[in-house]
Amino acid sequence: MPQEDRLATVLRTVHAGNGFEEALEQILQIVRLGLVAEGERLPAERELAERLGISRVTLREVLKVLAEQGVVESRRGRYGGTFVLPQPVTGGSQDAAPVRVRLPAGAPDLADTLAFREVLEAGAAELCATRGLSAAESARLREALDATREATPGNYRRHDTLLHLTLVELAGSPSLTAQYAAVRAKLNDLLNRIPLLVRNLEHAQQQHAALVAAVLEQDGEGARAIAREHCAGTASLLRGFLA
Repeated sequence: MPQEDRLATVLRTVHAGNGFEEALEQILQIVRLGLVAEGERLPAERELAERLGISRVTLREVLKVLAEQGVVESRRGRYGGTFVLPQPVTGGSQDAAPVRVRLPAGAPDLADTLAFREVLEAGAAELCATRGLSAAESARLREALDATREATPGNYRRHDTLLHLTLVELAGSPSLTAQYAAVRAKLNDLLNRIPLLVRNLEHAQQQHAALVAAVLEQDGEGARAIAREHCAGTASLLRGFLA
């Protein structure tokens, strides 16, 4: 089968809200599935950008991240382009994550964790918005958001977790909070297995701000939609890096 036909099984237009994350996921799938073999060249930037429905600027950000992670290599010259590098199945140095991280026995189930997390977070966001927050509760939510903005890369995921936990707690259901805390612990176990990407953090912060704004404006439908989009972005990264 010609390469372009093989790629059509994976490459598709991404959703506007998570273009970077979904494009990264799809290119990682191409490498993981061997649709472009080690040492072979990915399609040209223009073709990839058109297939994915993203700008070449966004695509270059994706390729830069993949190069930093040791997945691809850009070469210049007449026979240049972006080439797939040999990939370890497990392991890897501290500076680069392998393209395929196999989850050990006992690790959280990826699909189940992502699905349950989205249901709980989207529902909590809507409930939190529709019930309305007191002045003290609103201040607490804003403080949690500010903490994520000020967090260093080393403690970002901790403050990210606390922001989401705060939002769920403010929904007013102890049972919901308990369930979310359990699934968030599983999610963090998975997140700690993939690299922390600056581009993704910047995008996540935009979504965090929009989510908090929707909750404070008591826009339940908007809060649910933003929460689902935010969860989908994280899911794309995890599916891309984890096998």
